[in-house]
Amino acid sequence: MEKINKPMSGYLAFVLCILIGLFGILAFYNAVQLSGGWSIITGLLFIAFVFTAKGIKIVNPNHSLVLTFFGKYVGSIKQNGLLWVNPLFGSQKISLRANNLNGQTLKVNDKMGNPIEIAAVIVWQVSDTYRAAFEVEGYQQYVQVQSEAAVRHLATSCPYERLEDETAEITLRDGGEKVNELLEQELNERLAAAGITVREARISHLAYAPEIAGAMLQRQQATAIVAARSKIVEGAVGMVEMALEHLSRKQIVTLDEERKAAMVSNLMVVLCGEKAATPVLNTGSLYQ
Repeated sequence: MEKINKPMSGYLAFVLCILIGLFGILAFYNAVQLSGGWSIITGLLFIAFVFTAKGIKIVNPNHSLVLTFFGKYVGSIKQNGLLWVNPLFGSQKISLRANNLNGQTLKVNDKMGNPIEIAAVIVWQVSDTYRAAFEVEGYQQYVQVQSEAAVRHLATSCPYERLEDETAEITLRDGGEKVNELLEQELNERLAAAGITVREARISHLAYAPEIAGAMLQRQQATAIVAARSKIVEGAVGMVEMALEHLSRKQIVTLDEERKAAMVSNLMVVLCGEKAATPVLNTGSLYQ
């Protein structure tokens, strides 16, 4: 459990060091002049100077000091400025600033077994200095390893897209903010043991692996073409139906079933063809 330690002001200790140093120099000078050697007072002043100076600490903004006393945790300092602590305390500096982790591109299999490439950008910072210092061995490396594990787990839990699993609620490609929220939630659960809080996590790279990228692109193109053709045919049928209805209602021309079939065939070719149709003028009768 993290404990906040409130140290003394370091400015008083700094002034005291200067005074002890001046008195020490003066005592040493007098001792040399009078007895030609060191005096007890000079030695005591030197010890007091070292003791006072060693306890002076500088803590920069968004930094902290974790204090230990002969192996026992005594508290953490999050106060900034010039401070003074017990010189017998051991100290470890830990930054409280936000850090960016630009994860490397990982090659994993998604939920459907397709090899994909995925990477994430993570913004994290230390929130509990005790856990960061003592619960894990090297919290920065711990963040890197656990982040990679979380990204791998996310990739194997969701399909790449709905072409593979039409019943999937979330896909890596179309999940958007929901995928980022799942990644951030899992990272916070994994990194809580190290006193780390994840402020933001986002997928920065997502693609099929090179060995199947070409095949998947062809599949996507085929799906798009089928969907477009389906829409074109649906519209063409509606237009043909409307044309026959108008001709029949206004009695512009009377067509038998054979001529209706020919007309429908010609209209479907014109409306569904990829290229513009070449018109042919019939100068004869309707049946020639």
